[in-house]
Amino acid sequence: MKTRKFLSVALFALVFGATSFAQKTVMVGGAAMYPSKNIVENAVNSKDHTTLVAVVKAADLVATLQSAGPFTVFAPTNAAFDMLPMGTVETLLMPENKKMLQTILTYHVVAGKMNASDIAMAIKKGNGKAMLKTVSGGTLTAWMKGKKIYITDEKGGMSMVTIADVNQSNGVIHVVDAVLLSKS
Repeated sequence: MKTRKFLSVALFALVFGATSFAQKTVMVGGAAMYPSKNIVENAVNSKDHTTLVAVVKAADLVATLQSAGPFTVFAPTNAAFDMLPMGTVETLLMPENKKMLQTILTYHVVAGKMNASDIAMAIKKGNGKAMLKTVSGGTLTAWMKGKKIYITDEKGGMSMVTIADVNQSNGVIHVVDAVLLSKS
């Protein structure tokens, strides 16, 4: 009986501990990113992602990123968008460029939830590289240098994951320091 009670307590602690870890709130852009909220509900509070939120709204992707998912989103910061040639964001925000904007944004999204440990495992399994199929139909290449995860886009551009594992109710966000671009 003592053993059974001990095992019950140990199992409860293990399950509760894993759940607590999975539900960790992460600070991004000065705001708490709550695992109970969806990608859009959290992103709107990050002062580092105001450009991303603006382009997601302009591309009419809010409903998609609020849906059940799950999604893995590589979310560029405002500074990442600022590195684009001058006028690029303003041009993309024009109504006639909505389709192009949708393609760029969905190139940052992978179907399914891949935490950093999942990506690292895929990189190891791929002998140093993991090919990630994006929602836009493109491919991102994930690789590691030390313990840091990097993403290379189809044009050879490179982005580093600066904040990993920002869990959401409908997936996970990895904050990246550059906008990723596909060939198309």
